[in-house]
Amino acid sequence: MRETRSMPVPDGLEGMRVDAGLARLLGLSRTAVASLADEGSVLVDGGPVGKSDRLPSGAWLEVTLPEPARPLTVEAQPVEGMDILYADDDVVAVDKPVGVAAHASVGWTGPTVVGGLAAAGFRISTSGAHERQGIVHRLDVGTSGVMVVATSERAYTVLKRAFKQRTIDKRYHALVQGHPDPSSGTIDAPIGRHRSNDWKFAVTADGKPSITHYDTVEAFQAASLLDIHLETGRTHQIRVHFSALRHPCCGDLTYGADPRLADRLGLERQWLHARSLGFAHPADGRWVEITSEYPKDLQHALDVLRSA
Repeated sequence: MRETRSMPVPDGLEGMRVDAGLARLLGLSRTAVASLADEGSVLVDGGPVGKSDRLPSGAWLEVTLPEPARPLTVEAQPVEGMDILYADDDVVAVDKPVGVAAHASVGWTGPTVVGGLAAAGFRISTSGAHERQGIVHRLDVGTSGVMVVATSERAYTVLKRAFKQRTIDKRYHALVQGHPDPSSGTIDAPIGRHRSNDWKFAVTADGKPSITHYDTVEAFQAASLLDIHLETGRTHQIRVHFSALRHPCCGDLTYGADPRLADRLGLERQWLHARSLGFAHPADGRWVEITSEYPKDLQHALDVLRSA
């Protein structure tokens, strides 16, 4: 049975949008609150309100909360094309294909790195939420490349701290439209939720600090291959930063890429690859660096540009 909460609108939320104010009050995402409003589960003084309505001071608020989510389970499922790049008693590094999520999540029914490792017989660290056990960082479903998972409790603790303290060397390669000027540089621009699309991100004045360093590796007539070092790790950071510079990743139609160029290069996703990952090994501190080769679709796009 769904729980209903009733209370006067708190003074601190007066004038805020329904989705923003209730997200802060209830600890839900703005998307979740918007869904509640759309289904009529948010009432102010007895009447339904929309997600963009404002919360009036002193009004009576009633919210019927969503049903508690069922615990996610880890399903052992082989992942085609997910190669093991490195493995020992503490960590395993995989070459994550495009179309594979790091771990199970609400609404995702496709393959996961955790499920693929379970199917391959790897024992994963039991630290973290059940469906995210061993996960110390993530790659987007649409991004391929190196991803490391902790297989011991020690490794989980050490690597989580290393990612938080930014002592991990994360390098990506991206093929972006045009030629960034300067050809090597740093993008320091805060990133937050897109104002009109909850599933997109954008450079915003009130966003989280986000820093991207880049160097041009190879320049073509229509695009540039970049080596990118992330100082921070925001969601969609590379895609957002280069889109803001009007040099979106080739094939990234979500962030403004030219569909004609994407078609010419045979791209059905953004040209973005987690090229390498370097870290101090959690057992003895030795430096470990793991590199992933380009998958076939990304290599094909480069071959087309080079042949031109």
